[in-house]
Amino acid sequence: MTSAAFDDLASQYDRMWTRSTVGQLQREAVFRHIGPLFEPGLSVLDLGCGTGEDARTLMHAGLHVRAIDASLGMVKIARERGVHAAILPIENCGVLDEQFDVVLSNFGALNCVKDLKSLREPLARLARPGGHMAICLIGGFCLWETVWSLCHARPATAFRRWRKSVMSSLGFPVYYPSNQDLETAFHPQFRLLNWRGIGLCVPPSYVTGLPDRWLWNLDAVDRRVAHWPVLRGLSDHRLFVLQRTSK
Repeated sequence: MTSAAFDDLASQYDRMWTRSTVGQLQREAVFRHIGPLFEPGLSVLDLGCGTGEDARTLMHAGLHVRAIDASLGMVKIARERGVHAAILPIENCGVLDEQFDVVLSNFGALNCVKDLKSLREPLARLARPGGHMAICLIGGFCLWETVWSLCHARPATAFRRWRKSVMSSLGFPVYYPSNQDLETAFHPQFRLLNWRGIGLCVPPSYVTGLPDRWLWNLDAVDRRVAHWPVLRGLSDHRLFVLQRTSK
């Protein structure tokens, strides 16, 4: 069960990802792009909030944040940080009765949802007309992962993202929707404005042993080229910005 797996991971998550150099660089890359969406006073729904890192950052910037996650362990840590977080699977977000200026889902939370189309109607109700939705998904192909895994004689890992879904090492399925899958799932209530790569040159978090100065240099390259056509599709994550239409 997905929530149980993340309950077990919760106490280690910040050490493994949030506070790692790779995690910090990829998170900074996300907010460099979507930061202008978050003006003080706006309301945000954080889907799959994890330990509340994004929610806390937005709260400190003067936004009103409602956060949900299926994992009790993750929500407990988020609440300890002062985040208004509820134990609720993303698939059940339709039970919420508020409207939000921005809907955020960062770093693969929606990769755990089998049918993105099932979220279209509830999210259309939760997002204000003209509001935005920012989704950061694990990409369907990652050049770093393929090359790294082949160099370490792990061909199954090298090409796992090429499939529509795989069973993760934590024991739950992970889905890799294409760009077209995502755009179709939310159309016509949302229209895709733009997307870019996150972690093109900066590697996935499991690529260890690289000095921080190398990672900072790789991040400097990402700042220049991670939005380029073709190259952006080779990244660890893909960041999509959509807008709620009036339909």
